[in-house]
This record gives sequence, structure tokens and C-alpha cells, in this order.
Amino acid sequence: MTRADKNDAHSTLKRRAALASVAASLTLALVKFAAGSMAGSLALLSEAAHNAVDIGASGLTYFAVRVSDKPADEDHPFGHAKIEAVAALAQTGFLLVLSVAVAIEALRRIGEATNVDANLFAFAAILMSIGVDTARWRVLARVARETQSDALAADALHFSSDLLSSVLVLAGLAATRAGWPHADAFAAVGVAVFIGVAGIRLGRRTVDALVDAAPKGLAGALRVTVERVPGVAGTDFVRLRRSGAQIVGDLGLFVSRTLPLERVAAINAAVSEAIARRWPDVALTVTANPRALDDETVLERVLLTAGRRRLFVHHVAVQTIDQRKCVTLDLEVDRRMSLARAHEIATELERAIQDELGADIEVETHIEPMETREIGGRVADAAASEEIALALTRHAARLGALRDIHKVRVRVAMNGQIVIFHCRADPGLTVEAAHDRVDALERAIRDEFPKVVRIIGHAEPAH
Repeated sequence: MTRADKNDAHSTLKRRAALASVAASLTLALVKFAAGSMAGSLALLSEAAHNAVDIGASGLTYFAVRVSDKPADEDHPFGHAKIEAVAALAQTGFLLVLSVAVAIEALRRIGEATNVDANLFAFAAILMSIGVDTARWRVLARVARETQSDALAADALHFSSDLLSSVLVLAGLAATRAGWPHADAFAAVGVAVFIGVAGIRLGRRTVDALVDAAPKGLAGALRVTVERVPGVAGTDFVRLRRSGAQIVGDLGLFVSRTLPLERVAAINAAVSEAIARRWPDVALTVTANPRALDDETVLERVLLTAGRRRLFVHHVAVQTIDQRKCVTLDLEVDRRMSLARAHEIATELERAIQDELGADIEVETHIEPMETREIGGRVADAAASEEIALALTRHAARLGALRDIHKVRVRVAMNGQIVIFHCRADPGLTVEAAHDRVDALERAIRDEFPKVVRIIGHAEPAH
């Protein structure tokens, strides 16, 4: 099931649960009011008033779950989910006001003579209420867990208190029937306390949602999961908040500053996947911040400095001479550039490397021309190509290490011939050793064929 399908199913489930709650509150309010009026029971009438408030609260819940499922728009870029928390806050106010009103009336009746008729209808009404509230509480709690609905969770909490207060009313009626005249008023005080406690618990949850309190323990668990993803050098910040059924927010993580953008993007994707796999309802914006790691080499720092300036460098060599670091490198610039401008660029790069590594670092650059245009050319005649191919095979056999010369191509450019070839070598050779062998073969070809201006030799591991 896609996330959109899941959201639609949750929306339907929430609306049905809210409508059922409205119907149940209306039925219970009418039955309890009739029974309380006939019996003269303040506790039962208080319960009827409680259920009357429930009608409005459940209606508000239904409205809230309908609005909260609307998609985000320009006026509400983060969606409408918080309307459920606003509805729950309104329920909190209703409960607290009702609690105070019932408590005041109950205390007034304790000091007066009362006549409560604990008849069978009163008992039947309260037993019916207990049965309905038990079923309603369980259904609402289950749907609230499935959909992460603040409004339905508020309703479920509300009706759990209803269940307890109904049991208290039942005890008060039984005590009144047994000859305790003020038992009903004391039961009403107990009902007021339960209503107040429910309001406070509901208010605490609602305020947490409205002030964007993070779910307890989730930030720490997220950090542990994220820092296990390869390439993550640590977490910078985690900001979380509830938004209806989802947990949304921002996650900042550290990555090595030497990594290319493609690798950083891949790390971000891996982090998002790891979070979605463990917490499907968590949607975070992931931001990767570069950090200098302790294990960076001088070579990495030099290449990073050049890369920041979009400069091409190669043959970077790092030496320690008389306890002083020395860095030499080749810098490629546009072949048409003036020497003055090229020297200025090289000087700026040297200073930047010294800023990165320390002022006592010796830095020297060798400026090389970079070919920035497309070189015209054509394929050399067959005789010339064959001659060079045979020479490559002959010199490779003489020098050793390289064999199976193949894919020989000779092209004619403006200033001479360009030779491209493949060869095979022992796969156990180091890159440096293989490069030295290819270089020796290239020098031998240049000595024999003065028209060759460039040779590209590609060494492959022999099978």
C-alpha cells in the first residue's frame, strides 16, 4: 500500500470512528438525563451533562479529522494536522469547566437534605453507559494508535475517564439505595475529580503537540541509526515535531568535506532510506554539512583546495625536508592564457594551500597548458599503423612485463601522430610499476617515430 493509499484509509477510519462517537454520546446523554431526572441523582445528571459536552466535543473531533486530512497549501505549507490538537485543546477546556461546575453543585448538596430514588431505570442507564463507554474507548484507542490522531486519542482518553466515573456513579447509586443519603453527592464529587484529571491529561498531550514537543527518546534513537550509515561522520542536529500521523522535522549530519557531491547525495539517500525502513511515519529533511576529519591526508587537503577553485592539478608530491613539509604539483590552465594570468592563479593556489596546511608549508607549482579545444584529425594510413603496432609488440617483448599489445589505433593530428594502444600485465603489479613499464614503452616508440607527439597506453590485468 502506498503512503497516499494509507492516508486515505486512515482518513476514512478516523471519520467513521468520530461519527460513531457522536451517535453514542447523544444516546447516552438522553438516557442518563431521563434516568437522572426520574431518580433526582446529581451524579447521574452530571454524567448526562458530561455526555452532552461529549456531543459537542465529538462533533468537534469529526470536524477536526476532516480538516486535518486536507493537503498542504500556500497558507498551510506544513499541512492542517494541527487542527486536531486545537480540537483536543477545546475538549480540555470543556472538561475543566464541567469538572468545576459539578464539584460546586455536589459540595452544595452535601450540606443539604437530598432525596435520591435509586430505581432500576437509573441502574440500567448507568450499566448501559459502562458498556457503551468500554466499547467506545477500546475502538477509539485502537483507531487513534493506527492513525496517530490527536483528536481521536483525546476522545479515547476522555471516554476512559467516562468509564471510571460511571463506575463511581453506580457505586453511589448502590450506596444510596443501601441507606447512605449523601452517597450520590459524594459520587458526584468523584465524577468531577475524574473529569478534571482527564482534562489535565488531555491538556498536557495537546500542549505538547501545539508547542512542537519532540517524541520522547526518538531523537537519540535516530542519531544511533543515522551514525551507522557508511559515510556519516556524525549528527549535527535533530529537530522533530508531531504533525498528525507523522513525525516531521530536520536532520543535520556531518560528512567529510573531501567527498564529491554525488557521494554526499548518495549518503543523504541512504540515511533517508534507513530512517524510512525503521520509522515509516517519520519524514525528515536531511542536510549534509562538510567537516574536516582528523584522518585527512595532505594530498586530500591539497586536492580539496584546488577543487574549491575549480582548478585541475596532478602529480601532487608531498615530502618532508629538514622537518618541513614540501608540496609540489602540476597545475593545468588554458593553453591560450597569458603567462601573467597563469602565474597569478598559481600564486593564489599556493597561498590557499598554505592557509589550509600552515604558513610554514613550502608549495611549488609547475604550470602546464590544458588543451581546451577539440583537436581535429584523421585515421593514419594502414601501413603507418601496422608499422607502429609491430614496433609496440617488439619493444614490449624487449622491455618485459607488458604483453599482448592490442587495440592499436594511430590518428593524425595537426602537430603529429597520436597513438592509442592496450596491453596486458601481471595483475599483481602495483599501479606505479605498471605505469613505469608503459612509460618505458612510450619512450621507445617516440625515439623510433619522431612524428608521434602523444601516446596513450592502457594497461589491463592479464587473465
